[in-house]
Amino acid sequence: MTRRQITGFSNPTVKYLRSLRDKKHRRREGKFLAEGLRLLTDAHESGRVPEMLVMAEGRDPHPLLAKLENSVEAAGGSVVETSHDILAKITGKSNPQAVVGMFEEWDSSLSALDRSGAPIWLVAQALRDPGNLGTMLRTGDAVGAGGLILIDDCADPFSVEAVRASMGAVFTQSIATARWEEFIEWLRQEPGQLVAASLRDAVPYRDAPYTAPCFILVGNESQGLPEDYEAACDLRVTMPMRGRADSLNAAVAAAVLAYEVLDSLKL
Repeated sequence: MTRRQITGFSNPTVKYLRSLRDKKHRRREGKFLAEGLRLLTDAHESGRVPEMLVMAEGRDPHPLLAKLENSVEAAGGSVVETSHDILAKITGKSNPQAVVGMFEEWDSSLSALDRSGAPIWLVAQALRDPGNLGTMLRTGDAVGAGGLILIDDCADPFSVEAVRASMGAVFTQSIATARWEEFIEWLRQEPGQLVAASLRDAVPYRDAPYTAPCFILVGNESQGLPEDYEAACDLRVTMPMRGRADSLNAAVAAAVLAYEVLDSLKL
């Protein structure tokens, strides 16, 4: 392990870490940032250790942070101490938390998923809001889903905003990305029910005939699902709108459906 102190804003490591706030650089480097002891502890408990740990000088000691430092050291990573101002430069926040970790992105291909590992999976098509994406990851963790499959052009699950919104679930949930055609081909190779909230030939979402593994599909926040995507689903369900709203937020709809599926499957 290397342990060092950084005092200058122009330090190459600072510039490198700061660049990971940009999607283009994250994809090129295959690295991403997670901020805060809670997130890093969730990552640690899930078996993921940062390659680099950046800590604020003068921080309060904490046993979880000491444990994390030891794990980074054992894995051959690096520990950096720096000022709060430089941490703010790295994270883009005026009041950053006292610790930031740099992680390597993991395999996000469909082939890396084990569909038999969970009865429920969440699927999002063209989801653009990183907050919604992070919320879906958090929902997936709450309902015991296997993970989140991102279809077509979605927000980056490894962005600072999505990682923060996931409340650590980015480390507990499998994540895969694919085009629609690739996903459908993969899905039909083995058992798996594709379910979407819809108004087209839909049945009430309560007591619908759900089967495991169930893949719950939600669409873009403003456009919803394309008609041909809905037509490809095994089951289309509708949720009643009692007020003026004609639809739910995408992440909220996924959560409502996921808990109904849990209840239906007696899980």
